[in-house]
Amino acid sequence: VQLVESGGGLVQPGGSLRLSCAASGSRFYRYDMSWYRQAPGKEREFVARISRDAGGTGYTDSVKGRFTISRDNARNMVYLQMNNLKVDDTAVYYCSAFDSTWATRTWGQGTEVTVSS
Repeated sequence: VQLVESGGGLVQPGGSLRLSCAASGSRFYRYDMSWYRQAPGKEREFVARISRDAGGTGYTDSVKGRFTISRDNARNMVYLQMNNLKVDDTAVYYCSAFDSTWATRTWGQGTEVTVSS
């Protein structure tokens, strides 16, 4: 699977952005999908995940209640709706696909989100 993120940009604190991740290849439904982020000078961290059938989601504490992950298996897409953005959300956001059969993880190239006034 290949992943391409989009939707990043500059937004003021309190604003919203919707990130998209387009997956190529077949059997997208086999992958657990996640969003990670890496802020300048920091390690990459987990943000949100969604199960293969979209029946389960999980979030890091700092984004709970503000971010929502979703997926459309018919379109091979994953989304991250980000509301009430804070300066600390500034980072490069990466889409990731995990194949539990082979225990392999694939990354996209990232999309940059800057939250600043």
